[in-house]
Amino acid sequence: MMKNQKKIGILTSGGDCPGLNAIIRAVVKYANIKEWEIFGIPRGTDGFIDVARGKVQGDDLKLQPHGYDVPGVLQGLDILQFMSGSVLGSLSRGNPKDENVTKDILEGYKILELDALIAIGGDGSLDIIYDLAKKGNWNLVVIPKTIDNDVAFTERSVGFDTARNTVTQALYDLTFTAASHERIMVVQVMGRDAGHLALHSGIAGGADCILISELTPKLTEKTIEGICKYIAKLRKDRRKFALVVIAEGVQGLDNKKDPYIAETLANLITEYSHRLCLNDNVNYEDLDQVDTRATILGHLQRCGVPSSFDRILATVFGIKAVHLIEEERYNRLVIWQNGSVESKSLEQIMPMIKWCHQEQTCPSPVDPEGFMVRTALSLGIYIGESHFYPDNISS
Repeated sequence: MMKNQKKIGILTSGGDCPGLNAIIRAVVKYANIKEWEIFGIPRGTDGFIDVARGKVQGDDLKLQPHGYDVPGVLQGLDILQFMSGSVLGSLSRGNPKDENVTKDILEGYKILELDALIAIGGDGSLDIIYDLAKKGNWNLVVIPKTIDNDVAFTERSVGFDTARNTVTQALYDLTFTAASHERIMVVQVMGRDAGHLALHSGIAGGADCILISELTPKLTEKTIEGICKYIAKLRKDRRKFALVVIAEGVQGLDNKKDPYIAETLANLITEYSHRLCLNDNVNYEDLDQVDTRATILGHLQRCGVPSSFDRILATVFGIKAVHLIEEERYNRLVIWQNGSVESKSLEQIMPMIKWCHQEQTCPSPVDPEGFMVRTALSLGIYIGESHFYPDNISS
């Protein structure tokens, strides 16, 4: 191999999302122009264990410079940029504490004689792989991906835009069945401890109420009362149905995580609606007759053809990662900032990331006073017992 040629590993780690294959495609295509060798590490860092234990050889992991291997008349079709999931596979579990496992991961990397590793992951994966890179003296470049959009220092992560579109479409579809039966539909959205996905898709999907953990950390009697009274007002204004979006990070009345928080909220709305109607108050007439249903979108939010924005973001991120390796600017996080692709030193980022994980706080939450929250308020969307109200939406 010539001196300026490099051997690069690439892996996907953490939960899957649309756009991962588009990143892989961009890296392989651009690296191939430079006549570099690209090794696809299967199932995240577990792939290094397979190498160390002799289950796979380096040549088995070399990636081809195209995705054309489609038979028949479709031969020549490049499908990677359209595919969701990860062709390399992924894993989503905690930091390996077994020293023998860590030893095998480091040994597998060493056997492949890689010049650098491109790791595609969220902040959890970043924390784990950064520690491994330090132990193994790896040259690391990280590309952020997550439907939660909660990786610090980047305005967008690969996968978020497609997931936002998926949730928005689901809300659109649910609107018509809610309207047909005059129901309250409570929809649970992913996002872990960040409310970006719920807030963005809720606004785009025409939600009446949006609950996110940054504004409503836990359900309270006051919040339930506020939702019920808001829905009663909607019904008086001739909107006989309602769409309620709740992020999975919102906790229950007991201040604990609830994997079925939408169902819990739906039951609480039903119970409180009956209470409001006990005194025959005309403002809440027939509210106790309204049918309330819960929908948990679940892993459907990780699926679907990547949006054009996610494909573009994945492509420029992949090319930027190769650029950084070519310039030997290692230990960097590729980021999207002010409409452009940049990078930031992991040494600057990691102390904050690790502190957030230790304190169990979100590295990049929704800004409670930010433009998106003020937009929701200006549309009259109920967002819980928030004290943040915009004086001017354009300020």
